[in-house]
Amino acid sequence: MIRKWLGMCAWMVVAVAAHAGDEGVTPTEIRLGASQVLSGPLGPQTLQYGEGARLLFDAVNAAGGVHGRKISFTTLDDGFDPKRAVENTRKLVTEQKVFMLFNSTGTAQTAAVLPLLKESGTILFGPVTGASSMREGANPYLFHVRASYANETERIFSQLKQIGVTRVAFFYQDDGLGKTLLGEVKKASAALNLPLAAEIKVDPASPDFAAAAAATAQANPQAVIVGTAGLTFPNYVKAVSATTARPTYYGYSVASLDVINRELKDKARGIILAQIMPSLRNTTIPVVAEYLKLLKDKSPDAAPSASQFEGFVHARLLVEGLRRTGRDLSTASFTRAMESAGEIAFGRFTAKYSPKSHNGSDYVELAIIDGQGQLRY
Repeated sequence: MIRKWLGMCAWMVVAVAAHAGDEGVTPTEIRLGASQVLSGPLGPQTLQYGEGARLLFDAVNAAGGVHGRKISFTTLDDGFDPKRAVENTRKLVTEQKVFMLFNSTGTAQTAAVLPLLKESGTILFGPVTGASSMREGANPYLFHVRASYANETERIFSQLKQIGVTRVAFFYQDDGLGKTLLGEVKKASAALNLPLAAEIKVDPASPDFAAAAAATAQANPQAVIVGTAGLTFPNYVKAVSATTARPTYYGYSVASLDVINRELKDKARGIILAQIMPSLRNTTIPVVAEYLKLLKDKSPDAAPSASQFEGFVHARLLVEGLRRTGRDLSTASFTRAMESAGEIAFGRFTAKYSPKSHNGSDYVELAIIDGQGQLRY
């Protein structure tokens, strides 16, 4: 009897945890939340993600919502601190009673909240991280949208190998993102037999860009892969430009084109960035045309943003999943709908989900910043 009673208790605990987030679904509302880095060097870029997501959510809500439910989206600033990310996520789940976490930012931050997702049975959809470690197997509470950092790194190294570059350096900020990217770079470097000429890092708390630039000049690389985002990227480029080194810079999709252009101006020309979203110039792609139309309708003078567009695509894919789930929306029913979705296509951009993989998209292209500050694919 005791074993039976304990078994029943255990089942009840699992059942409660599995449906904790379902309180965020009411007859009229779907509550979403995110812990994001809204302040500091990465803040401006993350704010763009949110603007893009809200552009889509506002349009959906104006048209009646998803099966009659309006979408609300609450964001809390974690300052890129994993501990604050956990605190924020717990608050969103236990106090705000969100149905789902959406577009939370950061590799270390996402890793830190994974136990809480499991504990509460809450889904995190579209985290802004490409870490391969989070794509091994299918975490039932994690649905990715963007391609992985491994996809981006392989594409960058393939290009370097193809054009005959032999001296490559890697610059990174010594944090969760930087260390993750360093691991991917070392894998790709070994796979293509293209050894690194130098590994150069800065302390995120007090970055010494002059020392990093001096180390770069000493290594004299033909190309530098920049494994960081926010203001760290352009600040490093500025410092190197004061030396004799003149490498070509390759960056990841987490690097903000808007920040790079604002800080470097004409010196941004020639920087190559991996992109995990289609070109905003290609209006034949339905999701691009939809974003540009909604942006123009809201603010005719607004300039399109790559980071904003990424947030928009994340939101567009989530809404598609919510629509496919139907009126009977719960964590379990959403998971079933996504895992049976197979390929979801918005023109050239596609994402795939199954019971064995929640990895989403593997779309990666390289684009170069031209003289007008635009990306040319």
